[in-house]
Amino acid sequence: MKELRPKISIIGSGNVGVRYAYVLVIKGLARKIVMLDVNKKRLEGDVLDLSHGAPYVSPVEVVAGDYPDIKDSDIVVITAGKNITPGQTRLDVAKVNVGLYKTIIPEVVKYAPDAVILVVSNPVDVLSYAAYKISGKPKEKVIGSGTVLDSARLRFLLGNHCNIDSRNIHAYILGEHGDSEFPVWSKAMVGGISFNDYCRACKNYETCKSSFRLENIFKEVKDSAYRIISCKGETSYGIGLSLARITRAVLNNENSILPVSFLVEDFCGINDVYMSLPAIVNREGVREVINLDLNEKETELFKKSAQAIKKVISESGL
Repeated sequence: MKELRPKISIIGSGNVGVRYAYVLVIKGLARKIVMLDVNKKRLEGDVLDLSHGAPYVSPVEVVAGDYPDIKDSDIVVITAGKNITPGQTRLDVAKVNVGLYKTIIPEVVKYAPDAVILVVSNPVDVLSYAAYKISGKPKEKVIGSGTVLDSARLRFLLGNHCNIDSRNIHAYILGEHGDSEFPVWSKAMVGGISFNDYCRACKNYETCKSSFRLENIFKEVKDSAYRIISCKGETSYGIGLSLARITRAVLNNENSILPVSFLVEDFCGINDVYMSLPAIVNREGVREVINLDLNEKETELFKKSAQAIKKVISESGL
Protein backbone atom coordinates (compact mmCIF):
# COMPACT_ATOMS: atom_id res chain seq x y z
CA MET A 1 0.00 0.00 0.00
CA LYS A 2 1.24 3.46 -0.87
CA GLU A 3 2.48 5.49 2.11
CA LEU A 4 0.55 8.49 3.34
CA ARG A 5 2.47 11.73 2.77
CA PRO A 6 3.90 13.84 4.24
CA LYS A 7 5.45 11.19 6.47
CA ILE A 8 7.54 12.15 9.48
CA SER A 9 9.43 9.72 11.68
CA ILE A 10 10.52 10.56 15.21
CA ILE A 11 13.36 8.58 16.75
CA GLY A 12 13.22 9.03 20.49
CA SER A 13 9.71 9.62 21.79
CA GLY A 14 10.36 11.02 25.23
CA ASN A 15 9.01 14.40 26.31
CA VAL A 16 10.45 16.31 23.35
CA GLY A 17 9.43 13.75 20.76
CA VAL A 18 5.88 13.52 22.08
CA ARG A 19 5.43 17.30 22.33
CA TYR A 20 6.67 17.61 18.75
CA ALA A 21 4.28 14.89 17.58
CA TYR A 22 1.42 16.68 19.34
CA VAL A 23 2.20 19.93 17.53
CA LEU A 24 2.38 18.06 14.21
CA VAL A 25 -1.06 16.60 14.88
CA ILE A 26 -2.82 19.82 15.89
CA LYS A 27 -1.22 21.82 13.06
CA GLY A 28 -1.98 19.16 10.46
CA LEU A 29 1.60 19.07 9.17
CA ALA A 30 1.78 15.31 8.56
CA ARG A 31 -0.48 12.55 7.24
CA LYS A 32 1.60 9.85 8.93
CA ILE A 33 3.79 10.01 12.01
CA VAL A 34 5.98 7.04 12.95
CA MET A 35 7.31 7.11 16.51
CA LEU A 36 10.21 4.99 17.80
CA ASP A 37 11.44 4.60 21.37
CA VAL A 38 13.17 2.04 23.58
CA ASN A 39 10.33 2.38 26.11
CA LYS A 40 7.74 0.46 24.10
CA LYS A 41 5.06 0.52 26.78
CA ARG A 42 5.10 4.29 27.20
CA LEU A 43 5.27 4.70 23.43
CA GLU A 44 2.14 2.57 22.99
CA GLY A 45 0.28 4.77 25.45
CA ASP A 46 1.42 8.00 23.81
CA VAL A 47 0.41 6.79 20.34
CA LEU A 48 -3.04 5.79 21.56
CA ASP A 49 -3.43 9.08 23.42
CA LEU A 50 -2.49 11.12 20.34
CA SER A 51 -4.63 9.00 18.02
CA HIS A 52 -7.79 9.39 20.09
CA GLY A 53 -7.97 13.08 19.16
CA ALA A 54 -8.44 12.14 15.49
CA PRO A 55 -12.04 13.41 15.24
CA TYR A 56 -10.89 16.94 16.11
CA VAL A 57 -7.84 17.38 13.85
CA SER A 58 -6.74 16.97 10.25
CA PRO A 59 -6.51 13.31 9.20
CA VAL A 60 -3.27 11.79 10.50
CA GLU A 61 -2.12 8.27 11.28
CA VAL A 62 0.13 7.97 14.32
CA VAL A 63 1.90 4.62 14.79
CA ALA A 64 4.52 3.05 17.01
CA GLY A 65 7.18 1.43 14.87
CA ASP A 66 10.76 0.33 14.38
CA TYR A 67 13.42 1.31 11.86
CA PRO A 68 11.91 -0.53 8.85
CA ASP A 69 8.73 1.52 9.38
CA ILE A 70 10.51 4.82 8.67
CA LYS A 71 10.77 3.90 4.98
CA ASP A 72 9.80 6.76 2.61
CA SER A 73 9.86 9.38 5.37
CA ASP A 74 10.13 12.97 4.23
CA ILE A 75 11.83 13.98 7.47
CA VAL A 76 13.46 11.90 10.20
CA VAL A 77 13.69 13.81 13.46
CA ILE A 78 16.11 12.49 16.08
CA THR A 79 15.42 13.43 19.68
CA ALA A 80 16.94 10.29 21.22
CA GLY A 81 19.78 10.74 23.65
CA LYS A 82 20.84 11.08 27.24
CA ASN A 83 19.01 13.97 28.87
CA ILE A 84 20.72 16.87 30.57
CA THR A 85 20.25 16.79 34.33
CA PRO A 86 20.48 19.77 36.71
CA GLY A 87 24.10 20.88 37.00
CA GLN A 88 25.10 19.50 33.60
CA THR A 89 25.74 21.44 30.39
CA ARG A 90 24.74 20.27 26.91
CA LEU A 91 28.36 19.38 26.28
CA ASP A 92 28.61 17.00 29.25
CA VAL A 93 26.52 14.37 27.49
CA ALA A 94 28.35 14.54 24.14
CA LYS A 95 30.35 11.30 24.24
CA VAL A 96 27.38 9.15 25.27
CA ASN A 97 25.12 10.58 22.58
CA VAL A 98 27.74 10.39 19.82
CA GLY A 99 28.02 6.67 20.62
CA LEU A 100 24.24 6.37 20.37
CA TYR A 101 24.22 8.15 17.01
CA LYS A 102 26.70 5.61 15.66
CA THR A 103 23.91 3.03 16.01
CA ILE A 104 20.98 5.26 14.97
CA ILE A 105 22.26 7.02 11.85
CA PRO A 106 23.17 3.89 9.82
CA GLU A 107 19.60 2.62 10.37
CA VAL A 108 18.16 5.93 9.20
CA VAL A 109 20.29 5.90 6.06
CA LYS A 110 19.38 2.26 5.40
CA TYR A 111 15.61 2.70 5.59
CA ALA A 112 15.06 6.40 4.73
CA PRO A 113 17.99 7.37 2.50
CA ASP A 114 16.24 10.36 0.90
CA ALA A 115 14.86 11.92 4.08
CA VAL A 116 16.00 15.21 5.52
CA ILE A 117 17.58 14.45 8.91
CA LEU A 118 16.68 16.96 11.62
CA VAL A 119 18.84 16.57 14.73
CA VAL A 120 17.48 17.71 18.09
CA SER A 121 19.45 15.74 20.71
CA ASN A 122 22.02 17.71 22.69
CA PRO A 123 24.65 18.89 22.23
CA VAL A 124 22.85 19.55 18.97
CA ASP A 125 25.78 21.09 17.06
CA VAL A 126 28.10 18.21 17.89
CA LEU A 127 25.46 15.60 17.09
CA SER A 128 24.44 17.33 13.84
CA TYR A 129 28.09 17.12 12.79
CA ALA A 130 28.14 13.46 13.88
CA ALA A 131 25.00 12.72 11.83
CA TYR A 132 26.55 14.41 8.80
CA LYS A 133 29.81 12.49 9.10
CA ILE A 134 28.27 9.09 9.91
CA SER A 135 25.50 9.31 7.30
CA GLY A 136 27.61 10.41 4.33
CA LYS A 137 24.59 12.40 3.18
CA PRO A 138 24.91 15.79 1.44
CA LYS A 139 25.30 18.56 4.02
CA GLU A 140 22.05 20.16 2.85
CA LYS A 141 20.11 17.11 4.03
CA VAL A 142 21.44 17.10 7.60
CA ILE A 143 20.45 20.01 9.81
CA GLY A 144 20.18 20.67 13.52
CA SER A 145 17.50 22.58 15.40
CA GLY A 146 20.30 24.99 16.33
CA THR A 147 19.30 28.29 17.88
CA VAL A 148 15.77 28.44 16.50
CA LEU A 149 14.39 28.14 20.05
CA ASP A 150 17.03 30.46 21.54
CA SER A 151 16.15 33.11 18.95
CA ALA A 152 12.44 32.68 19.73
CA ARG A 153 13.19 33.23 23.41
CA LEU A 154 15.10 36.40 22.53
CA ARG A 155 12.25 37.71 20.37
CA PHE A 156 9.70 36.89 23.08
CA LEU A 157 11.64 38.76 25.76
CA LEU A 158 12.36 41.73 23.48
CA GLY A 159 8.68 41.87 22.60
CA ASN A 160 7.77 41.98 26.28
CA HIS A 161 10.38 44.66 26.94
CA CYS A 162 9.23 46.88 24.06
CA ASN A 163 5.51 46.01 24.38
CA ILE A 164 5.51 44.86 20.74
CA ASP A 165 4.22 41.67 19.14
CA SER A 166 7.28 39.39 19.08
CA ARG A 167 6.41 38.33 15.53
CA ASN A 168 7.41 41.85 14.45
CA ILE A 169 10.86 41.55 16.00
CA HIS A 170 13.70 39.99 14.04
CA ALA A 171 16.72 39.08 16.12
CA TYR A 172 19.08 36.12 16.24
CA ILE A 173 21.02 34.12 18.74
CA LEU A 174 23.85 32.49 16.76
CA GLY A 175 26.79 30.15 17.26
CA GLU A 176 26.44 27.18 19.59
CA HIS A 177 23.10 26.13 21.00
CA GLY A 178 24.61 26.36 24.44
CA ASP A 179 26.89 28.32 26.70
CA SER A 180 28.91 30.10 23.98
CA GLU A 181 25.91 31.36 22.01
CA PHE A 182 25.62 35.11 21.47
CA PRO A 183 23.04 37.73 20.37
CA VAL A 184 23.52 39.62 17.12
CA TRP A 185 22.43 43.04 18.34
CA SER A 186 23.92 44.77 15.30
CA LYS A 187 21.32 43.15 13.02
CA ALA A 188 18.27 43.16 15.34
CA MET A 189 15.21 44.81 13.77
CA VAL A 190 11.86 46.09 15.01
CA GLY A 191 9.30 46.55 12.25
CA GLY A 192 11.99 47.25 9.66
CA ILE A 193 13.94 49.64 11.92
CA SER A 194 17.26 48.70 13.46
CA PHE A 195 16.86 47.93 17.14
CA ASN A 196 19.38 50.63 18.07
CA ASP A 197 17.43 53.26 16.13
CA TYR A 198 14.16 52.07 17.64
CA CYS A 199 15.62 52.38 21.15
CA ARG A 200 16.81 55.95 20.53
CA ALA A 201 13.37 56.94 19.22
CA CYS A 202 11.50 55.31 22.10
CA LYS A 203 9.83 57.66 24.59
CA ASN A 204 11.39 55.67 27.43
CA TYR A 205 14.94 55.93 26.07
CA GLU A 206 16.25 58.33 28.71
CA THR A 207 15.10 56.16 31.63
CA CYS A 208 15.40 52.69 30.08
CA LYS A 209 19.11 51.97 30.57
CA SER A 210 18.80 49.86 27.44
CA SER A 211 22.30 48.37 27.41
CA PHE A 212 21.78 47.02 30.95
CA ARG A 213 18.31 45.72 30.05
CA LEU A 214 19.54 44.02 26.88
CA GLU A 215 22.39 42.38 28.76
CA ASN A 216 19.89 40.97 31.26
CA ILE A 217 17.55 39.84 28.47
CA PHE A 218 20.35 37.86 26.84
CA LYS A 219 21.32 36.37 30.21
CA GLU A 220 17.72 35.23 30.66
CA VAL A 221 17.75 33.66 27.17
CA LYS A 222 21.02 31.87 27.88
CA ASP A 223 19.85 30.58 31.25
CA SER A 224 16.32 29.68 30.15
CA ALA A 225 16.92 25.97 29.61
CA TYR A 226 18.73 25.57 32.91
CA ARG A 227 15.96 27.44 34.72
CA ILE A 228 13.23 25.32 33.13
CA ILE A 229 15.14 22.10 33.84
CA SER A 230 15.60 23.09 37.49
CA CYS A 231 11.83 23.67 37.74
CA LYS A 232 10.40 20.69 35.84
CA GLY A 233 13.31 18.44 34.89
CA GLU A 234 13.19 18.99 31.12
CA THR A 235 12.32 21.40 28.32
CA SER A 236 9.84 20.27 25.69
CA TYR A 237 7.03 22.64 24.70
CA GLY A 238 9.18 25.41 23.24
CA ILE A 239 11.39 23.02 21.29
CA GLY A 240 8.33 21.09 20.07
CA LEU A 241 6.90 24.28 18.56
CA SER A 242 10.31 25.27 17.15
CA LEU A 243 10.70 21.88 15.45
CA ALA A 244 7.27 22.26 13.91
CA ARG A 245 8.36 25.60 12.45
CA ILE A 246 11.41 23.98 10.83
CA THR A 247 9.25 21.08 9.63
CA ARG A 248 6.77 23.43 7.97
CA ALA A 249 9.58 25.21 6.15
CA VAL A 250 10.84 21.89 4.77
CA LEU A 251 7.53 20.28 3.84
CA ASN A 252 6.08 23.42 2.24
CA ASN A 253 9.31 24.31 0.44
CA GLU A 254 9.03 27.74 2.03
CA ASN A 255 12.59 29.06 1.63
CA SER A 256 12.22 30.42 5.16
CA ILE A 257 15.19 31.97 6.95
CA LEU A 258 15.82 30.16 10.23
CA PRO A 259 18.94 29.96 12.46
CA VAL A 260 19.42 26.20 12.16
CA SER A 261 22.67 24.39 12.82
CA PHE A 262 24.47 23.71 9.55
CA LEU A 263 27.94 22.97 8.22
CA VAL A 264 29.96 26.20 8.32
CA GLU A 265 32.25 26.68 5.33
CA ASP A 266 34.62 29.63 5.23
CA PHE A 267 32.68 32.05 7.41
CA CYS A 268 34.84 34.30 9.60
CA GLY A 269 37.66 31.90 8.78
CA ILE A 270 35.73 28.98 10.30
CA ASN A 271 35.28 25.64 8.52
CA ASP A 272 34.11 22.08 9.15
CA VAL A 273 31.86 22.60 12.16
CA TYR A 274 28.10 22.67 12.66
CA MET A 275 26.72 25.81 14.31
CA SER A 276 23.89 28.25 13.79
CA LEU A 277 23.71 30.91 11.12
CA PRO A 278 20.58 32.19 9.34
CA ALA A 279 19.86 29.65 6.62
CA ILE A 280 17.29 29.38 3.84
CA VAL A 281 15.32 26.21 4.63
CA ASN A 282 13.27 24.40 2.01
CA ARG A 283 12.32 20.94 0.71
CA GLU A 284 15.95 19.91 0.30
CA GLY A 285 16.89 20.95 3.84
CA VAL A 286 19.15 23.99 3.62
CA ARG A 287 19.37 25.84 0.32
CA GLU A 288 22.09 28.21 1.44
CA VAL A 289 23.45 30.06 4.44
CA ILE A 290 23.19 33.83 4.76
CA ASN A 291 26.60 35.12 5.79
CA LEU A 292 25.81 38.08 7.99
CA ASP A 293 28.20 41.00 8.18
CA LEU A 294 28.92 40.66 11.91
CA ASN A 295 30.65 43.46 13.78
CA GLU A 296 34.06 42.94 15.35
CA LYS A 297 32.76 41.81 18.74
CA GLU A 298 30.22 39.40 17.21
CA THR A 299 32.88 37.94 14.90
CA GLU A 300 35.10 37.22 17.88
CA LEU A 301 32.21 35.60 19.75
CA PHE A 302 31.41 33.46 16.70
CA LYS A 303 35.01 32.25 16.54
CA LYS A 304 35.03 31.41 20.26
CA SER A 305 31.79 29.50 19.87
CA ALA A 306 33.28 27.50 16.99
CA GLN A 307 36.32 26.66 19.10
CA ALA A 308 34.11 25.41 21.94
CA ILE A 309 32.15 23.11 19.64
CA LYS A 310 35.24 21.84 17.83
CA LYS A 311 36.85 20.96 21.15
CA VAL A 312 33.91 18.73 22.08
CA ILE A 313 33.80 17.20 18.59
CA SER A 314 37.46 16.28 18.94
CA GLU A 315 36.97 14.89 22.46
CA SER A 316 34.03 12.82 21.21
CA GLY A 317 36.22 10.92 18.76
CA LEU A 318 34.64 12.25 15.57
